[in-house]
Amino acid sequence: MKRLSIPGTRLQRAAISVLLLLLTVAAQAQAKTPPANPLTQIHKIYLDTNAAKPDPAEMRKHLMNSLRNDHSLEVVTDPLHADAVLAISSEIWVKGYVSVNPRAPASKFPVYGGFLSAQLVAKDGEALWSYLVTPSRYSSGSIHQDLTDQLTKKLMEAVHEAAPSAPAKGITLAAAGATFPAPLYQVWIESFRERHPDIHITYSAIGSEAGVQQLHDKKITFAASDVPLSNASMTQMPVKLLQFATVIGAVVPIYHLPQTGQDLQFSPEVLAGIFLGKIRKWNDPAIRVINRSANLPDADIVVVHRADGSDTTFAFTDFLTKTNPEWKSAVGSGATVKWPTGRTAKGNDGVASLVEQIPNSIGYAELSSAIQRQLSYGSVRNAAGNFTQANLLTLDAAAANVSARGNDILSPLTNAPGRDAYPITSFTWMLVPASFPDPATKAAVADFLEWILTSGQKECSALAYDPLPKEIVSRELEQLAAFKAK
Repeated sequence: MKRLSIPGTRLQRAAISVLLLLLTVAAQAQAKTPPANPLTQIHKIYLDTNAAKPDPAEMRKHLMNSLRNDHSLEVVTDPLHADAVLAISSEIWVKGYVSVNPRAPASKFPVYGGFLSAQLVAKDGEALWSYLVTPSRYSSGSIHQDLTDQLTKKLMEAVHEAAPSAPAKGITLAAAGATFPAPLYQVWIESFRERHPDIHITYSAIGSEAGVQQLHDKKITFAASDVPLSNASMTQMPVKLLQFATVIGAVVPIYHLPQTGQDLQFSPEVLAGIFLGKIRKWNDPAIRVINRSANLPDADIVVVHRADGSDTTFAFTDFLTKTNPEWKSAVGSGATVKWPTGRTAKGNDGVASLVEQIPNSIGYAELSSAIQRQLSYGSVRNAAGNFTQANLLTLDAAAANVSARGNDILSPLTNAPGRDAYPITSFTWMLVPASFPDPATKAAVADFLEWILTSGQKECSALAYDPLPKEIVSRELEQLAAFKAK
């Protein structure tokens, strides 16, 4: 039998083999390349407001005005010329009226209910994005403007996130954990980046327990937690950790009572009774006796609490454990507890959002979340017997207890003594490996920590967090110097 052979020299055959190998590798690499986000291909959109009620033309006008503030998308008048159609449906109604001036009952403004729903659909019918918004609790403009501003903000966020970014240069640090300090941490990261453009930091507010687990699994550079790790927990980590207190914050009882015009007061007994499911009505005598002038409805209390492992939960339940024997024996304290009653939501923002949506509800959240969502939050009776509301002065009063106990930052601040101390006050911490194999990463972490303990402390108060006491800062800067020297 005659043997078949590839014509050409041995060198030519080798060259052909190499070429085939390169083509195969290129094809495999191309196959593994993730597809581009389809939102990056959308530049022109058509607004379909036919399903908007009660006024499609008014809704379209306000959508146009909102979209003009961002030039990422062009609104066209013909759907044939559009890359995608933004289909809008809405319902708006008046739930009631609220008096602006108690002395002039006739001066009232409407309280709206309803929704605005949107779906961005490509030419081939594929849904690219969708969202739904409900009326803000407070809005200075019209209800149409309120809804469209909320919607376009979310749409623009999605469009900008989809846009390809230039590859980062320098050091990248990944952090995750507590939702309690997340609003402040995001501001810190942005401010630090302005001064250190070569250091890129990401932060995922996934809850303290999840953050510590990711640090254990070496998926992140450092973690954030509102409860310091115990010695037993430290031994379970693959590397030794250093714990740095970063700021002081407050957990507040938030509630949604549209017809109650004054801030409510809560005793530990009342809070425990509500979250145990034993106080079920807002006009229960236990609530009325400490809120004599409040207009309390004869309505069922809807309890909302965290679904995830949360150290906001730890601070809240630690306070109840210290102040109410029944709560201590039935539930106790922890980042996760077995709740006797209530609905669940994930994250500080999730609890705040659910309370915002449900009339007659109550939950607990970090002070900054409550303020940003314009939620009502009550004052709480402290160890001295005074009802105090969370603010920078009452957080300062609680933090003053740190000096009295020898700078012990690893013990909770809840139920701190002092006439003006807010009783559900807490440190929050960053958990950092004591050593890094990469010197550049270690140096970047040290730079960020040093900035937090110095310049960053000046940015706390604007977001309703309390800076660390000076003696704590000095002690932690010493710990940081030892970390840098190793």
